[in-house]
Amino acid sequence: MSSVSRSLTVDRPGSHRLTEGPLPEPGPGEVRVRVAAAGICMSDREVYDGHRDPAYVRYPVVPGHEWSGTVDKVGEGVDPALTGRRTVAEGFRACGRCERCRYGETSLCTAGYDETGFTRPGAFADHLVVPARLLHPLADDADLRAAALLEPAAVIAAAVRAGAPEPGERIAVLGAGTLGLLAAQLLAAVSPAELTVIDPREGRAAQALDFGASEARTPEEAEEVRGRYDLVVETAGAPSTAADACLLARRGGRVVLTGMFTPGAVGIDPVHLSLSQLTVRSVFGAPSAAWSYAVRAFTAGLLDPAPLITHEFPLERFAEAVALVGSGDPETGKVLLRP
Repeated sequence: MSSVSRSLTVDRPGSHRLTEGPLPEPGPGEVRVRVAAAGICMSDREVYDGHRDPAYVRYPVVPGHEWSGTVDKVGEGVDPALTGRRTVAEGFRACGRCERCRYGETSLCTAGYDETGFTRPGAFADHLVVPARLLHPLADDADLRAAALLEPAAVIAAAVRAGAPEPGERIAVLGAGTLGLLAAQLLAAVSPAELTVIDPREGRAAQALDFGASEARTPEEAEEVRGRYDLVVETAGAPSTAADACLLARRGGRVVLTGMFTPGAVGIDPVHLSLSQLTVRSVFGAPSAAWSYAVRAFTAGLLDPAPLITHEFPLERFAEAVALVGSGDPETGKVLLRP
């Protein structure tokens, strides 16, 4: 094994460098992971462009919060049997002691925001050190390329858990990006009567049918079915999609907002909200239970993120890879870095 490890550091918006250094050493309660694959998402693009809220990033930073790998060293107090295990890990460095953590809501930890790839070194590197308590070990034959997408899958698992879908319900997913297509897979496993995916991109909408949707509609076509759905899972984060999601739900229905909205997004009509008696939830990140849900679904074969991957690059081509994310190219799906 090499005695050096490379990492991709973003020193400040628009400036990055690839460096070599000694292998990072896990401390007490930690493990070192040899990274197999790391996904690039819009949050990483925001970090690189300088558009992420300053409260949610700390420069200089090694990005990479979507990843998979193999444990190659454990620190003091960690079970040595973890060495050699394929794994993913939660990104939020929840304290585990506050009231929200003890209630199981680790993504609402009151100790302050702290997340791998944003405030701590992430997986755009050969190796990564994380607390062992955050690991979710995978099967020995797990596809690590696909497993790199278990972080967004955990976010969608949090949305599915919040929406509490039941068999035979009418369900809509707003958006057919990575989150929307993963949502289609997880929701299809619940056996809904209808599963409609709504997206303006014909190719993406068609792909949703392969992921378990019973039909795909454009936003214009979706106007015909407003007020139809028991559950609407919004994943797009576009300026109008929070309001659109509430219009799609039936009276007394449920809406889960998962997309990351930006200032200027259209607000939800409070009159419609109150008269329709909607239940509206939002999701940011994923608590531990949602990670377990996603990993179980992946292991059981109910969730297969691999078809979402369209591009793979070595660390040396980070600039080319990050430029693809959010470029608007309809042929670009999930972009991976492969250290």
